[in-house]
Amino acid sequence: MNRLLYRNEIFNMANALDEPDRRQFFDELAMVEKNPVALYGWNIWLGFLGVDRFIVGDVVLGVLKLITLGGLGIWQIVDCFLIGNRARTKNLLHAYEIHTHISGMPPAEPLV
Repeated sequence: MNRLLYRNEIFNMANALDEPDRRQFFDELAMVEKNPVALYGWNIWLGFLGVDRFIVGDVVLGVLKLITLGGLGIWQIVDCFLIGNRARTKNLLHAYEIHTHISGMPPAEPLV
């Protein structure tokens, strides 16, 4: 999922809420949202230990990456291209959960 599509989807969910709920939505999302750019840094620095996958919440993949030392470096290189998308996808799933919790109904057509 690209950055623009992600941003538009978040703002569409927020615009469907009234003002106090919108503030609550953004506050709750800020607490669980993972920054894709920071995850690139984690991948470069400690990606061979699976730290980036643990941060995103992919524990099983993190353990596999840890055991194989990042697939002997290959998995770490592949994750340079994948970790940003994975972070945005996880963030969007959290946003759907928060929106459903606040409004009582799911957002209109999920893109994930």
